Amino acid sequence: MRRLIGVLVASLAGLVLVGVAVAGFNSNRSVHLTGDQEFPVNTSAGQGQASFHLSEDGMSVDYKLNVANIENVFMGHIHMGPPGANGPIGVWLYPSTTPNVRGPVGQGRFDGRIADGTFTAADFVGPFAGKTVAQVWELLENGGAYVNVHTDDGVAPSNTGPGDLPGGEIRANF
Repeated sequence: MRRLIGVLVASLAGLVLVGVAVAGFNSNRSVHLTGDQEFPVNTSAGQGQASFHLSEDGMSVDYKLNVANIENVFMGHIHMGPPGANGPIGVWLYPSTTPNVRGPVGQGRFDGRIADGTFTAADFVGPFAGKTVAQVWELLENGGAYVNVHTDDGVAPSNTGPGDLPGGEIRANF
C-alpha cells in the first residue's frame, strides 16, 4: 500500500512539474502607464492601466485598457522594444479589429475603460507577425515589449504637449 501511495505521489508531482514547464509563465500581467515611462519622457498627468490574461490553452490573451486624465486618445498598442527605446507596433489594442470601445476616439478628455477584447496570433503585425502567443507573452514577461497610448488634438503642429503626443503620451514597460 505504501508503495502504491509513493508511486501516486511521485506521478502527481511529475504531472505538476510538467504542467509548470508547459505553462512556463504567469498567466496574468498588469501594468501602470505614465508619461515618465515614455521615450522621450513627458509631463503628462494622464495615466492608464493595462491588464492581460493568458488563456489556459495559451492561444489567446484577454485584455483591458483603462485611462484617466487624458485627452484625444486615438490609438493604443503593444510595441516591441525595451524600456528607454521606441519600437514598432506588434498588436493593436485601441482601436483593434474587434474592440469593445468605451469612449470617443480622438476628441476630448476620457477617464475609464477605453477598450477590452481578446487577441490571438492572427492579430499580430510587424515584429509580432508569425510569432505564437507564447513567444509574445515571453516578451511581456522579459521586458521586451511595452504598452503605449497615443494622443492627437488634430491641430498642427503636433507634439505640443499632453493631448497632442501622437508618438505616445503614456506608456508602461513590462
